[in-house]
Amino acid sequence: MLNNHRKGAYLAPFVLGLGLFILSSEALAQGAPTLSEGNTAWLLTSTALVLFMTVPGLALFYGGLVRSQNVLSVLMHCFAICCLASVLWLFVVYSLAFGDGGGANAVIGGLGKMFLIGVAVDALSGDIPETVFFMFQMTFAIITPALIVGAYVERMKFSAVCLFSALWLILVYAPVAHWVWGGGWLAELGVMDFAGGLVVHATAGTSALVVAMMLGSRKGFPADVKPPHNPGMVMTGAAMLWVGWFGFNAGSALAANGNAGMAMVVTHISAATASLVWMAVEWIKYGKPSLVGMVTGTIAGLATITPASGFVGPVGALVIGTAAGLVCFAAVQAVKQRYKIDDSLDVFAVHGVGGVLGIMLTAVFTAGALGGLGFAEGFGTAKALWVQFVGAAATVVWAGGMSWVILKVVGAVVGLRVSEEDEIEGLDITTHGERGYEI
Repeated sequence: MLNNHRKGAYLAPFVLGLGLFILSSEALAQGAPTLSEGNTAWLLTSTALVLFMTVPGLALFYGGLVRSQNVLSVLMHCFAICCLASVLWLFVVYSLAFGDGGGANAVIGGLGKMFLIGVAVDALSGDIPETVFFMFQMTFAIITPALIVGAYVERMKFSAVCLFSALWLILVYAPVAHWVWGGGWLAELGVMDFAGGLVVHATAGTSALVVAMMLGSRKGFPADVKPPHNPGMVMTGAAMLWVGWFGFNAGSALAANGNAGMAMVVTHISAATASLVWMAVEWIKYGKPSLVGMVTGTIAGLATITPASGFVGPVGALVIGTAAGLVCFAAVQAVKQRYKIDDSLDVFAVHGVGGVLGIMLTAVFTAGALGGLGFAEGFGTAKALWVQFVGAAATVVWAGGMSWVILKVVGAVVGLRVSEEDEIEGLDITTHGERGYEI
């Protein structure tokens, strides 16, 4: 009897281990997700790269483009939006974008993931921890309202900036992110938006145009607008954006694989091509190629390739980069010179136009015959063009309409614009009590 007890004691761990092995083997056979350390490491890196795009990249890029009296206000806008978006993402925006909305799932997510309640430390999203996915997507939510800053620099109240950005994240960003990436109706329709042509650039660009129109022009626009106070700062910020964009686009593969590698290749090629095209057009038109112009072309190329980066090949990247340089340059001239709209740092022309242009060109250069990855079953170029158009139209209408409503509310609560005296003196000292430069 004693020997039997001893045998049982020895056999118990073996039986338990065998049972766990069988259970894990069955889970693997049934396709249950398991953690990929390589993919997790790449997404952790990509998250840091995308955050790097906003602070310091976008902050320096925009900060160098304004007058010296307003450089700190722009840095403050970008930094404050980063912090505000982070807290709101945890509170409710992540849940609305990626939560289960039950019967309304096609339109908006639910509230089940507020504060990450119920999300275990070891919970997976695919083969990466959901906490990592949460952080990666947070960085997209940070940069998108920060892009809109370029439309209202030098004249919008700081209180209005904060309130507008908060409401915009909840009412514009969360629904569109859900439609496209959270399993919503545009995803079901088959829209291709790899890294944010609609979710990031079309929403921000459209909203920027609405803000610029409702806020009104800067004093002296368009005849007497001061040039960028620090082109070197602009170039530094643009370079940081370029590097960070590899996390933005290649990270959106959500894996360390060949798709991420190709996304990185086409991102770089499009940016370089658009930079050269913008420089050439400016050189021909004005006789001198400017540093600010060339790096603006870089951002146009990056924004335009973003939705296509996971679907097209190098040839597509060359064409998309060329189109970005030409079309976005023309859009800048049209917005400011023809329509006299003071979209101060060209957010609509570069991000809005570039994002929608990229969405439509994705439908062309995804074709395998043109070096792309090929269409999903049941899709061809014609159907893809229609679906992409529907996605772009819905995004533009929603972002524009909701931004108008939000601005009306913000204007009624705190007001939108600083006084003329504050605008002339500069927002650094009048709003924040600091100066960027002591001269």
